[in-house]
Amino acid sequence: MESIVDERAEADHGPRAKSASGPWWRSQPSDGFARDRLFYFKYDLVWLCLFSVVVVAAHATGWTGLGLTWTSLWAIPALLVACYIQVLAGVCVHNCTHGNFPRPINRLVGETLGVIIGTRYASWEVLHKRHHAFTDDVEKDPHPNERSFWSFFIHKMVLGLETSIRAQSFERFGDTPRMVKLDKFRTLFSFAVGMVMLAFWHALLGTVGFFYVFLPSLVVGAIHVSHFNWATHRGWADDGDFRPVNLNHGLYKLGNFLCFGLYFHANHHAFPTYFDPSKLPAEKVARVERRLAAMAPNGA
Repeated sequence: MESIVDERAEADHGPRAKSASGPWWRSQPSDGFARDRLFYFKYDLVWLCLFSVVVVAAHATGWTGLGLTWTSLWAIPALLVACYIQVLAGVCVHNCTHGNFPRPINRLVGETLGVIIGTRYASWEVLHKRHHAFTDDVEKDPHPNERSFWSFFIHKMVLGLETSIRAQSFERFGDTPRMVKLDKFRTLFSFAVGMVMLAFWHALLGTVGFFYVFLPSLVVGAIHVSHFNWATHRGWADDGDFRPVNLNHGLYKLGNFLCFGLYFHANHHAFPTYFDPSKLPAEKVARVERRLAAMAPNGA
């Protein structure tokens, strides 16, 4: 499929969008993933230790969470605020994958917010880098679009992303019997660490805070990031012409106001190192619009 990014726009991605060697906090997870077949085991082991320390400490000190009860009047406002935090954290993690925060803090911001959105940063960054390299490619995009949003959400965003990590592992290190076994263990270990991460949030927030505020907001955040990906790649297209577009009408206009121009997605794919893609300079907007017109059927 023809890309929204032309040669001149590619040059504008800048050095921050590229992988960098050096201390882990100045690099991206995909750097380690590309070099080390055991990267995910080491990465998840660190998070397992951190989560476990907090869980054990909470139980040892008698910490019971935020003190919310099922009848707390401020539980509903807390839920609404938590939903917005989840959405905004997803927006910022998205920007971290492109190095849009200052390099000394970019990885730290991504790792912190990755725990808030319940995924951990590494998989977000590895998969999103692949998405930009193979946008809307049915075979290689980690979440190629489809007409039904709920099918896209369940089959591509919930169940399908693990398949892309596995495929990338085999591409780098070979589809050998040893790698197949390693990858099966990686999947199980990653899932187990995810469960401990939920235990971490339960220990931190308490039962009511976890089940009434955090868990529902986590689901809202997951649905939002999925719908954002579906809508900004023309998920409604009956002809299967899925490609990045800019959306700024109706509720999308409100979404752009609240989320730093998130739905200007064609702009983002062309110039991903802009934190707010709605703020592109006029000459770059013109280039994106010319490219969009060329990609549209019959040049329409």
